[in-house]
Amino acid sequence: MRQMQPPSFSSRLDELERAVRQRTDRVPRIGIVLGSGLGGLADDLTDVTAIPFSDLPGWPPATAPGHSGQLLFGDLEGVPAVCLKGRLHLYEGNSERLVVEPALLMGRLGARVLVLSNAAGGVNPSYPAGTLMLIRDHLNLTGRSPLMGPNDDAMGDRFPDLVNTYSPRLRDLMRRAADDVNVSLEQGVYAGLTGPTYETPAEVRMLATLGADAVGMSTVLEAIVAHWAGIEVVGVSLVTNPGAGITGDPLSHEEVLEAAAEAGPRFTALVRRFVALVGSS
Repeated sequence: MRQMQPPSFSSRLDELERAVRQRTDRVPRIGIVLGSGLGGLADDLTDVTAIPFSDLPGWPPATAPGHSGQLLFGDLEGVPAVCLKGRLHLYEGNSERLVVEPALLMGRLGARVLVLSNAAGGVNPSYPAGTLMLIRDHLNLTGRSPLMGPNDDAMGDRFPDLVNTYSPRLRDLMRRAADDVNVSLEQGVYAGLTGPTYETPAEVRMLATLGADAVGMSTVLEAIVAHWAGIEVVGVSLVTNPGAGITGDPLSHEEVLEAAAEAGPRFTALVRRFVALVGSS
């Protein structure tokens, strides 16, 4: 039997856009995906309209700790923005196409710049817990692609080139923002796996051999599909803990949230300044 194909991205986005426009007519200039424990930036939005995931057709509630599951519209540094407070993950049982719908919806609503953030484990031993890392490239080790199946030619090419998935222009602006607010910002390669298990020590050694500096359970599929759809992407990882086997200590999500809480003010200052620079560029 021939496998049934999922609805096209365009048809799903039509449905989601209609649901959003019943609540707000705002047109964001920038979209921001807030990773585990990094949702504090949403508190800096002004004149906020909040839409729970449950009010959007086909979106399940977010289940990961530290992810409230809301689409937030407001102004940040005077720039119209939309924030995803919480995201959808593969490890929650979601399909790769569902996981990337929020990123595409932000673009459909008007955002031409997308900031992807995440909490990540450290692979590079010189990047201790608390390090903010600008993503210059990624390794998609999920075994999945959101672009499998018939291509939606109205949105992007069948065979997209991923050389500049993380926009050089936006990376320059993020480094400038870091200098402006005196926040240390490293740069490196992010490896995306499915989770929900943390990596084994052997897997961390493998990732280091492959060239990864940090590892997590999100971001890569969103970056692929946003770049495919013509949205300019920049990514920042917060290294919340050394990878398995580096220190010998067990890993837990609680330490991820604790590290994110400590780094929250630095992350917020960095992204706010970045948004201001985008707004003036």
